[in-house]
Amino acid sequence: MHTLTPEAPARRALGRLQLLLILLVAIGPMLLATAMYKLQFWVPEGRNYDGELIGDGRTLADIGVQAPADARWQLLVTAPGTCDDTCRQLVYTARQINIGLNRDALRARHGLASSEALPADYRDQLQREYPQLGRYALDRAAYEKTAQGTQLWIVDPHGNLVLRYDATVKGKAILEDLRLLLKLSQIG
Repeated sequence: MHTLTPEAPARRALGRLQLLLILLVAIGPMLLATAMYKLQFWVPEGRNYDGELIGDGRTLADIGVQAPADARWQLLVTAPGTCDDTCRQLVYTARQINIGLNRDALRARHGLASSEALPADYRDQLQREYPQLGRYALDRAAYEKTAQGTQLWIVDPHGNLVLRYDATVKGKAILEDLRLLLKLSQIG
């Protein structure tokens, strides 16, 4: 039979305090993170990307691009009209970014979605100089509901839009963003 010594209640209280501290250390950060998300406090103002983040679940279909599913990340140039000089520069930039990925180049591809047929000379140039370029149809009416003008998009392997860039963006900024996404991603 156990007899209670005068230290037993003190040890029991100390044990309970230790248990509470262990639970607080384990559960506390989850509760704090949930509160930060729900109440929007201590949210950092800085960001690690240069493009416009598309975080609302839009997909390629939402901007009018009819592209087959691909298990890779994609740099997609969209041209709602003819592929003018701005469009051509973005297509070139997308290819250079893909090449610049070095060992991760196989995890990404580049593509062009246009609503109008490409001029014959440019189409021939693309076949000759950009053999890996994916070419897709673009529904102009659907596209103009969400975006204006020629854009470059980063699309995840599930077809979700991740980042959008206008025609003035520098290729190095896009390359850094895509490298970060590939580093963090477990897909594609």
